[in-house]
Amino acid sequence: MMYPYLTLDDDTEIVHSEMREDGTVKVYIEKPDETDCFHNAVCVLPRYEWSEINGFSSEELTFFQKILENNAHMIIELSQCGGFDHAAGF
Repeated sequence: MMYPYLTLDDDTEIVHSEMREDGTVKVYIEKPDETDCFHNAVCVLPRYEWSEINGFSSEELTFFQKILENNAHMIIELSQCGGFDHAAGF
């Protein structure tokens, strides 16, 4: 299951998985594009391993890397309780 985390002003969506058995969390980033339909990428936390990159520039990936570095602690915590909708205190 994937849980919504953040929508940017350009309609880029950042969602995350539940914490997996190995302690990692899959983060999926998707942005609509008029030409290609969607640009997308996967990053596995906490290792910041990028894969399945389609359509994003290196500058965009650097921007997303910074977002994830600043939010990884929250994403990892939310991955253990079912996302924002199930997090106590939000």
